[in-house]
Amino acid sequence: MRNRSVLALLFVFSLALSVAPLNARPPQRQGPGSDGASTAGSEAELLPDEPAVTQHSARINGQNVSYTAEAGWLPIRDEGEIAAKMFYIAYTRDGIQDVGTRPLIFSFNGGPGTASVWMHMGYTGPRHVLYDDEGFALMPPGGLEDNPHSILDAADIVYIDPVDTGFSRMVEGEDLHKYHGTMADIQSVAEFIRLYILRKDRWASPKFLIGESYGTTRASGLAGYLADRHQLYLNGVILVSMTGLNVDAGDDVSYASSLPHLAATAWYHGQLAEDLQAMPLRSYLDDVEAFAMGDYLLALVQGDRLEEVERTAMAERVARYTGLTPDYVMSTNLRISSRRFWKELLRDQRLTVGRLDSRYLGIDRDAAGERPEYDPAMSDWNGAFSDAVNLYIREELGYDPDIKYNVWGNVRPWNRDDGTNVGEMLREAMQDNPYLKVMIQGGYYDAATDYYSAVYTISHLQPGGEFRDRFRFSWYESGHMMYLRKPDLANANNDLREFIRWALEDLPDYPRSAR
Repeated sequence: MRNRSVLALLFVFSLALSVAPLNARPPQRQGPGSDGASTAGSEAELLPDEPAVTQHSARINGQNVSYTAEAGWLPIRDEGEIAAKMFYIAYTRDGIQDVGTRPLIFSFNGGPGTASVWMHMGYTGPRHVLYDDEGFALMPPGGLEDNPHSILDAADIVYIDPVDTGFSRMVEGEDLHKYHGTMADIQSVAEFIRLYILRKDRWASPKFLIGESYGTTRASGLAGYLADRHQLYLNGVILVSMTGLNVDAGDDVSYASSLPHLAATAWYHGQLAEDLQAMPLRSYLDDVEAFAMGDYLLALVQGDRLEEVERTAMAERVARYTGLTPDYVMSTNLRISSRRFWKELLRDQRLTVGRLDSRYLGIDRDAAGERPEYDPAMSDWNGAFSDAVNLYIREELGYDPDIKYNVWGNVRPWNRDDGTNVGEMLREAMQDNPYLKVMIQGGYYDAATDYYSAVYTISHLQPGGEFRDRFRFSWYESGHMMYLRKPDLANANNDLREFIRWALEDLPDYPRSAR
């Protein structure tokens, strides 16, 4: 075990991304002649031509694991010319006789606009940021330690930083935002994956993707794009803190599917009646889920046709599950905005709850507002991870270019309106490849990508149910980055190991004659 202290200056990156603080402003694209440029400068030239390769060992999943770390970049070409350099950190286990058949996982985070640092140094990588047992930041300076739960014993891992995150950069003179859109991003990351497999001779390896948050949007699109464009079929896709994948649930269904998260948050903060508070969380949520997609959804879809006596009774039931008052629920027309809920639940204590992890508490300047002024969860995470990843890459891995490692990159504006339907791309990938299996992981206390909306989304990708047995769900008693809580770090990585084993099993009952 190696223990090294790192300085952790807590600062907040002001980017209004899907995982950014609520009051942050996105950086704006700037035209020629302004302080910023619309085309890239020469930063890409500062990246070393050769990767940094180092040897390590650690105690992982109860065994000694020796491994090689490689930090470097691969070229992303446009019409034969290098347009960008995409940075990666790859871990391969040493001593494998037939490395070509060892499972290979490509990992990235979301935003869009954030580097792969979160899952790399919080979840699956061999080194991780020190947090307390419940997943809250320690007093600075923080530190790093070996991750005894890393999945490196079971698979090799490649962490990818999309363009303008980490050390990835457009080359000089190229449009800074060439790859900042749903499909353009998928195309650039797919080219990286194709080239990595080619150069490292990993065609024989079972192949997996794992993405978090917006990274689940990217992973779902990649599953279809890799198969369609590169004839590269995957064995598994892992979606951590899953987005909506372009499945349009509609407003009333969205209010209903998000209710279990609100109820879990109220339970965690002790805002419920004694009988509900005494229930185990999972048993309590079984009741809430049945209510949400039953009586509650039926009431919502009636709109103004709902009789007043029924409306009043429904407000009382919703209030009982959410810790709010019946009057407040009535004033929202039974439709509780998550942003309002974060502010309202503990308003009498002048506290807010977090967006990305509602276990976190915040203190606003104005306790009377409609929504929180910041996300205390994101504030907790930014500083510890930023300092740790710089220390780790530059000192332990020996990759130290004179440019900033962008934990958050300038990717705005992001083109979401290019017609890309990533949910359909994932469905088609599963349709074309009967061996492709999908795992969904998430935290009960994540409001940004709440767990029960993910259940709804997946159940509507192939509504006939033909793919139902190829999905697995795992939920944890934490938030968006559920792996920061130590019990969930262990359980979630074990769930990944089991998923990899399951994904490599045959499906003997698949109706091949129907293809």
